[in-house]
Amino acid sequence: MSALRRPGRPIPVTSAVPAVMTAIAIRAPGGPDVLVPETRPVPAIAADDILIRVRAAGVNRADIMQRRGQYPPPPGITDIPGLEIAGDVVAVGDRVTRFKVGDRAMALVAGGGYAEYCPASGAVALPIPKRFSFVEGAAIPEAFFTVWPNLVDRGRLAAGETVLVHGGASGIGTTAIQIAKALGATVIVTAGSEDKCAACARLGAAVAINYRAEDFVARVREATGGRGADVILDIVGGDYVARNQDAAADDGRIVHIAAQQGTRAEIDLRQIMAKRLTHTGSTLRPRPVSFKASVAAAVEANVFPMFAAGTVAPVVDSTFPLTAAADAHRRLETSAHVGKIVLTVGV
Repeated sequence: MSALRRPGRPIPVTSAVPAVMTAIAIRAPGGPDVLVPETRPVPAIAADDILIRVRAAGVNRADIMQRRGQYPPPPGITDIPGLEIAGDVVAVGDRVTRFKVGDRAMALVAGGGYAEYCPASGAVALPIPKRFSFVEGAAIPEAFFTVWPNLVDRGRLAAGETVLVHGGASGIGTTAIQIAKALGATVIVTAGSEDKCAACARLGAAVAINYRAEDFVARVREATGGRGADVILDIVGGDYVARNQDAAADDGRIVHIAAQQGTRAEIDLRQIMAKRLTHTGSTLRPRPVSFKASVAAAVEANVFPMFAAGTVAPVVDSTFPLTAAADAHRRLETSAHVGKIVLTVGV
């Protein structure tokens, strides 16, 4: 398997930074059992990077897709899975001025998070808010870097509007509920059980719809007096695309950020024209560092005050040791979780 292929200088081997580390490798595409601990060299860092001793790493659906062979890492990126980390800074690139050795940092990375050490761009990394642990820090980057630009920039969510969030109990969903409520929106969610609906309500959802028992389109119309949702954040895809159009208000914005039930859908263009709907969406992993840095700055400017006020916080479902990454994937694949699943390294 390939190592992390990025230009950079080797890290001096010290008692703090050894030459090798434990990382989780994907032995071959397949089920959770293909995730195996492996010894790898500690990665080098570029001048704009920091090296983080990973204390915790978030687990995401993208990791499952990579494990199955359905979502390969971008060119030049390590085959080690993991897209978000939190830990201690142990080395700093020559052009990094914000961080110093010993700082606590969390970061969105393009890969390599399931390891004891991981490089991160100094422009994308953020300090872990003082009130949060490493585990909570690792639960922030992927969800918050996804939700903020998609709700606010692409979805143009404004105070007084109604937003429908599919998968309300997921890491994305629990984040979207809190941010949307903090922005003054009314939040409607879908979730797959009564317990999950109750958890979403506790986070601030005004209406929580068990999609296994109810028609979310009818419930959204009922909850909005027939008007529909102004913004819909969709992680489902498939036949939800047409149903989202039915549930949307005039001038509604439908934002696609995943497609768990398929990437293809049949839609009625007349519905788009009659309601003046906007269909948009985005991905995050392949975007350039400059874009991710702009998102990091926006999250720090807008969401960190919410963290400080206690109105928004990452929701952690469960933790697993790094070497039990297979068990963490099994937990995620059950869809029984509420919030984020996090791997820990000596925490």
